[in-house]
Formats: sequence, C-alpha cells, structure tokens
Amino acid sequence: MSPFVCVSQDGKQVWQDGGKGLDSRPPRENVMIVPGPAQPCAAGWAISIDLRPVRAFISPMNMIAPKTAAADAADTVDLAVTGMTCASCVGRVEKVLSRVPGVTAASVNLATERAHVTGTHPDLALLIAAVEKAGYGASEVQREAPPSDHARQDRSDLLHLIAAAVLSAPLLAGMAMPALMLPGWAQFALASVVQFVLGARFYRAGWGAARALSGNMDLLVALGTSAAWGLSTWIWLRTGHAHGLYFESSALLITFVLFGKWLEAKARRSTAAAITALMRLRPATARVRRDGVDTETPIGSVRVGDVVIVRPGERIPVDGRIQDGRGAIDASMLTGESLPVEHGSGDTVVAGSIDTDGHLTIETTAVGAETMLARIVRLVEDAQASKAPIQRLADRVSAVFVPVVLGIAVATLAVWLAIGEPAANAVLYAVSVLVIACPCALGLATPTAIMVGTGLAARRGILIRDAAALERAHAVQVVAFDKTGTLTLGKPALAKIEPPEYLADAAALQAGSEHPLAEAVRAAASGLVLAPVSDFRTLPGLGVSGTVNGRALFLGNAAMMAQRGLALGAFADKAAAMAMAGDSVSFLAEPAGVLAVLGFADTVKPGAKAAIRRLHAMGLRTVMLTGDGEGAAQSIASQVGIDSVRARILPAGKANAVAELRADGSVVAMVGDGINDAPALAAADIGIAMAGGTDVAMETAGITLMRGDLSLVADAIEISRRTTRKIRQGLFWAFAYNLLGVPLAALGYLSPMLAGAAMALSSVSVVGNALLLRRWRG
Repeated sequence: MSPFVCVSQDGKQVWQDGGKGLDSRPPRENVMIVPGPAQPCAAGWAISIDLRPVRAFISPMNMIAPKTAAADAADTVDLAVTGMTCASCVGRVEKVLSRVPGVTAASVNLATERAHVTGTHPDLALLIAAVEKAGYGASEVQREAPPSDHARQDRSDLLHLIAAAVLSAPLLAGMAMPALMLPGWAQFALASVVQFVLGARFYRAGWGAARALSGNMDLLVALGTSAAWGLSTWIWLRTGHAHGLYFESSALLITFVLFGKWLEAKARRSTAAAITALMRLRPATARVRRDGVDTETPIGSVRVGDVVIVRPGERIPVDGRIQDGRGAIDASMLTGESLPVEHGSGDTVVAGSIDTDGHLTIETTAVGAETMLARIVRLVEDAQASKAPIQRLADRVSAVFVPVVLGIAVATLAVWLAIGEPAANAVLYAVSVLVIACPCALGLATPTAIMVGTGLAARRGILIRDAAALERAHAVQVVAFDKTGTLTLGKPALAKIEPPEYLADAAALQAGSEHPLAEAVRAAASGLVLAPVSDFRTLPGLGVSGTVNGRALFLGNAAMMAQRGLALGAFADKAAAMAMAGDSVSFLAEPAGVLAVLGFADTVKPGAKAAIRRLHAMGLRTVMLTGDGEGAAQSIASQVGIDSVRARILPAGKANAVAELRADGSVVAMVGDGINDAPALAAADIGIAMAGGTDVAMETAGITLMRGDLSLVADAIEISRRTTRKIRQGLFWAFAYNLLGVPLAALGYLSPMLAGAAMALSSVSVVGNALLLRRWRG
C-alpha cells in the first residue's frame, strides 16, 4: 500500500510514495486540491491519503474532502462464479478475467465463489462472457441482496448422494461377500446409472475445462472413473463373467466424491455464517411517519430525512439520530458490546441494533448501502474474498497440478505394463493416481481459514480490511499507541485540588460553564450542595469569574492570576509539581489572594492497564507516541504500564517515529483514532483504528475496532496468529497429502476406492480444521 500522494496546486502532477515516483496523470474527479505546504511533501504540495472506499485529502491534517464510494465502485466488479471445484478452476477463471480489456487484476476465491476484478471501468458483460466461455457460470454480485438460500441445492446434493450410496451398496456387498455378487448385467446397470446420471456433474465440469484447454478435479474424477467403468465393461462383454469386474470401484468412487463435496459445501456454508448473520440483522421494513401517519414501508423506499418509529424490542432499520424518546440499545452483533447502552435525544443509532425498552422517534441519516451495517458487511465480504500472500505458492502449484497428475497417471500405466503387470491392474493403478490427486485441498486451505478468522473477528467487534492485514498482524512485535482518545478517554478529570475544602466553591462558580474543565470540576463535586452563582462571566483565554455566597471569585490559569496582580505564593511549588506530573493547572482566587490550585488530567480508559499487561504476556513491546508534554505522557504510561514513551511529536513526526521503530526489522502495529494518527497508521506494518475516531483513521487502518475497548488489540493479534496457524496447517496437509498419496497410488498400494475416499475427505479435513477456529473464545 502506498497511501501518501502529494498533489500539486495546478492539479496535474502527482508525487507518490514520498517522492519515489512521479506520475503526471491529472487527479481523478471529486478530488479536493488543498494548496500550501504540508509535511512530508515539499512546499506547495498537499498531503493526500488514498483510501478505499473513501478518499480523504488533508492539509495540514485538518481538512477532509471525502470521495464517494460510487466513484471507486466504477473501477471494481464483483462476480459470483459457479462451477468451480478446485484450485485449478480458480487459476483458470483468474486467467480468463485478466485477459478482458480494461482489467488490471483479477482475484478469485474458491471458498466464497467470488471474483473481484479491478481495472479501468471493466465491462460486466465481457467479464461474464469470458467466465462462461471458460466453462463456468457468472453473475454480478448484488451487495444489498438478502442472504442466498442454499436449501434447495443442499437438498438436491443430498438426494444425489443417497441415490449413489443406495445403488453402490449392492456392488460393495458383492465385493465383500462373493455369495451376494450380482450378475454382470446388473452390476453394469447399477454402475452406469451412478456413473453417467449421478456423476454427470463431473463430466459437464470436466468437459468445460478440457474445452478451455485446462484441467480440474472434475476432469480427473471423470477420467479415472470412466477408465474403471470402461475396463469393467470391456471385461464383462469379452468374458460374460460377473467376477473380476471393477464396477464397484467406479460407482463407489463417484459416491465418495459426492459425499466429500456435500460435506465440503456444508462446511463452506458454516465459514460464511458471520456474513449471513450480519445481513439478517437488517429489517425488511421500517415504520415511517409521514404527515403524522405511521406506515409500514419497505426498507428500500426509506429516504434520508424520513422519520422512523421504533417500538421496544424491534430492530432499528436505519442509521439515524434520536429525535424523541430514550432506550437501551443493544448493538452487540455490530460492536461486540456485551450490554445494551442507554441512548437519548440527539444520540446516534445504527441499523441492525435492537431497541430493548424504549419508544424511539429517529431521523434517518443513512439508508441501504450507506448504513454502518452495510459498510461492515462490505468490509467483511471484501476481506473474506481477498487473497493472503501465503496463498501464492498454492496458486503456482495448482496452475500445473492437473497436467502433472495426468502425466504421472500415464507414466504409471506405461511402467506397470512394461514390467509385465496385467492390463487390468495397471489401469486400476493409473485410476488411483487420477482420483487421489486433490487440488481442492490446496484451493481451500487459505480462503476457508480467512473466512472463519475474519468472521470470528467481526463477531467480536473487529473489522479486518483484507487477508493481507490478517496475515501481517500475526507477526507484530511492537504495538505503538496514540495517547489521547486511545489509551485515555480524551476527557479531562479533576486529578487533585489543594486544599480540597474549596471544591464546592469551584464547582458553584462554574455551574454555568460548558468548558470541559468546568464539567470535570462539577463531576468531582457531585453529591455536594452548591451555592448559586451570580454575575457569572467567561473571560476568553483566561477563565471565569462570578459571585458565590456574596464573595467575588475567579478561576483560571496563571495568566489570569498575573493579570489581576495575584501572587501564587505557596501555591507556585504545588502548581509546578502538578505540571511536572502532566496535569493542566488552574487556580481559584478572590481579590485578596489565591485560595486553591486545581490539577486536571486525562483519564485512563477502563481496562487499558489490563490490555497492556496482556500484550506484554503475548511477548509484545509497547510504545506511546503523543504530542503531549513529557510529564503528561509519562504519567499515563506509568499508570498503564507502557514500556517507552515518545512525547511532543507532531503528526508527521508520528509517522517518522513508526519508521524508526521498524528500522531494526521489528513488525510494528499502530493504534490510533484521530486525523493526526492517519500518517502513522499508514506507515505502520498494520494500522489499528479505534471506532468513534475519524473516518480518515478508520479508512487508513488495516483493522478497525468497533468499540473503544483496548483488549480488542490483543484479540485482533491473537485471531491473526490462530488464523495464520490454521492456514499453514491446511497448506501443509494439502501438500503432504498429495506428495504421499500420489506415489502410494502409483506404486499400487491404494485401491481406487480407498483413493477416492481419501481424496474426498482431504478437502473436508482442511475445511474442518479451519472451522475449529470458531471454538476460540478469547
């Protein structure tokens, strides 16, 4: 990712990657060019963060011009692809899509049966035609469509499996007990139905691959079972005997493969459970109030600005702002928050959350694809459809897998015949080679683990942008934190007042102030009886003044005391000590002199100390990067247990600090929430944004935490570690299975039936191993 792009004031020159490359393309539409100097770009350039689905342009880190998702969507197309059965199919579909004019990249995922195409306005019709010509089916993905109902397909597959098992059972019985062996014609009839009716799917898919001069698992199955069936038919017609036939091999092979594909489909449905659960959160209708009348309206007809009525126990159908009413909102499926949170007038709510106990009137602010729920679904779908870098080896192997297996099968047949083995046995050995080879496991090992991992993360309130981010996070060695709003609440609290008996006077004086420090004083004085204040005045940049209990009082900074000629006296040392500890200092005074000194400090987030302790237990080093002074930074660091601190860092300096942390080869994660954190998030190996922060931070990061719970940082890294482990396990077993199974089959140690059963169960075991991730509870 190269997120930093500098755009010249004339809007034509684009300087990318901090000056490593120069591109003279004019900027795309909807781009705001912000003139003036900005770091790390040269003077006269504007710093830009290239984001998807939002593009934000900032200079100097305080102006944002969002780019709509629609503009980016014009350059990407997502297709649902049917008919793929193995990694070789994936490679074939990627190849034909890449050849379509305008396409710059195509990525196909076997587990999700999706293709993600990027380019210069790729033509949908040409893409679909290319996939269909290659022997597969394709259609555009409907992002807002309800979850697909696979019940009919599952029922059909199960019926095919049962029929194949019933028809194959007499053939198996005859093989096990010669007394039950059927006549040759009966064996031929039963095996032929299994082969050409129930196994027709393998011929259709195999023919499509052969016609496209490619190969796949179906072609191997079709060739192998046809060879066994053909050999048996030839022997039966030549001899007329019922013994010495291999019809049970071809029939049981088809049955085992059907069984494996059925189990695999069921397992793959389970991996997509997170997406299905999220999509089902959105109600189909909303109760809209128009002209004083409440009407049940299809969700597609609701518009921004509409007033929606939500009753207790109902799901909220839109993103919006509460106009009237109060209730506890359960957003656990979206944020992972364990308990409902009280919401009232003016608070924002999101579609899919549950109004547990209130009657709410909500003004709609976003509908359909623009809701938070829809954005989360898109993000999880994109992450599950993306490819991890570790998948590249499997892709390279699968590209030549089928031709190599066909070559080994032919060589097996030729060698056995050359050394004098009976033709029937030589054919069966070659058949075993064809049917035991399984490119399916190679194609499923990575995407199934990614689907389960990203789904598990989403249920815990962790959104992972893509497979690369998921894979990178497992290797993190250093976690750098922003301070304000990340480790702390970003809300001042009264840390101390000396002497404390003046707390009631300070709170009474500030009863009419909306300043954050005034709110902190009032919060500290909750429960105290406060006298009324009169003659209240706000003195900008200094403080406030007023009369409490007939006495004139002033509360403000040191400049206010100096302006009024009040010496700090004994309070000067106390104020200096507070400042050294990182507190903001104010003074309470009367015309005769200073009465008290107050120290304000940011409040550490609940659970921050435990979260840092957990990261240390995982073997990770922690660093704080902040623009605050050394005293405030060290105070917070000591409270939560941060290993090291870098204070007084400007926004551009945070990115430099991250680069320095990476200089020794360490893999660095950056956790932040603000616009000023965006460069550091992009500069880190993996950026982790806290929800509730700015969109810029969230769009720059590879991982977004949907609630401000710092324990999710450790959860995200742990999920990445476990997912990466499952990917490696799956790839190991997929390679080991083929490397061991093919030679054993070629040497005659595996019958076609055992080979078929092993092939069917190999992909199921890989998917099943990935599904074990769902047992993790954190």
